Order: sequence, then C-alpha cells, then structure tokens
Amino acid sequence: MTTTVPAEERGELVIAGQAVERIAAQAARELDDVGGAAGRVLGVALGGEDAERSVKVDAEVDGDRVRLATRLSITYPASVARTTEQARAHLRERVSELTGLDVERVDITVTALHPPATSSRRVS
Repeated sequence: MTTTVPAEERGELVIAGQAVERIAAQAARELDDVGGAAGRVLGVALGGEDAERSVKVDAEVDGDRVRLATRLSITYPASVARTTEQARAHLRERVSELTGLDVERVDITVTALHPPATSSRRVS
C-alpha cells in the first residue's frame, strides 16, 4: 500500500538560473531571423558578432518567477521591432512551458544586424 504525502510536506523543485539561461538561449534560436551575440567582458565584445553564435541570456530566478536579459542579433532586412516582439513572446511562452516558471520580464538587446545567409551556387 502506498501513502500519499501531502503537498505541503513534499520538497520543492528549484531550477537554477543557468538552466533557465540555456533553455531560453535554445528557445530564441527556434525563431527565424534571430542569431547569436558575441560574449562580452566589461561591455566589450569578445570576438566578432556572428549569427551562428548562441544567443546570450542572463536569468534572474526569484522563487517561481524569472526575468531574462537577452542579447541577440537579427538578420537584415527583418524588422527589428517585430522580431524582438516575437522573440519576447516566444521566450515567455517556451521558458514558462519548459520550466513552469512565470516569466515576468524579457529585456532584449540587439547587438548586430546580419545580411541574409547566401547560398553557394555552382556553375556547371
């Protein structure tokens, strides 16, 4: 016979900020026209801004709430306003869905605009 432990007597699940950061960075890459950003130290980019880099996310977890600060690049000529609003909505939805946390704020810094990827064409 199994006994059910009341909810108030069970432990709680704590999701580390670093786990939320990785989940949010992956979720941002699910969007079209969104690319990564170079890492920064004291505000100075380390390496070039590259669309293929990962999106940089800092997460501040407070109980069951989280605030995200995201640095990403956008493929030109996509609308910066439209793309950042789509990214903000997508991050709120996906991070909440995957972690159960309430995403109360998503700040986005666009670090670069990149030209569209060119496909290499061969002449036969």
